[in-house]
Amino acid sequence: MEQVGLRVRNLERSLDFYTRALGLRVRERGDTRSWGGGLWVRLEDPRSHRNLELHWYRRGSLFSGPFAVGCGVDPADFTIGVTPASTRERTYRRLLRMGARPTKYTPAVTGGWMASVLDPDGIWITIGRQRTVAERASVLEEPVPSQRTRRAPS
Repeated sequence: MEQVGLRVRNLERSLDFYTRALGLRVRERGDTRSWGGGLWVRLEDPRSHRNLELHWYRRGSLFSGPFAVGCGVDPADFTIGVTPASTRERTYRRLLRMGARPTKYTPAVTGGWMASVLDPDGIWITIGRQRTVAERASVLEEPVPSQRTRRAPS
């Protein structure tokens, strides 16, 4: 997968939010309006090097239509490393200051594990912590339910 795309209603407002609030960097811009598309901006997370594309379509383009919040993206997830809960709380508060709207999933509700906000277009964004090496190992050691019932070949 090269990137995930989000359809936005106001490209500049969303670009401002994702670069200032989440620290993504602009890597490329494109204009496909000549063949019925729209404007797009590819953003990159400087730590993970993963990409997010913001897409804006004018009325009447091949991809326009009623705007449905999220358009099937569930959620845009930003893992901020193995960090203390206070880091996620600070990140959550910063996102709210930068124009995100709160959801019921706050750091207080999740015990500091994660939090979710809505971007300026109402797209669900989750910030969470990465599991520690020990936590990842314990998950890998648990057998998958289908493995519990299978017999080893004799």
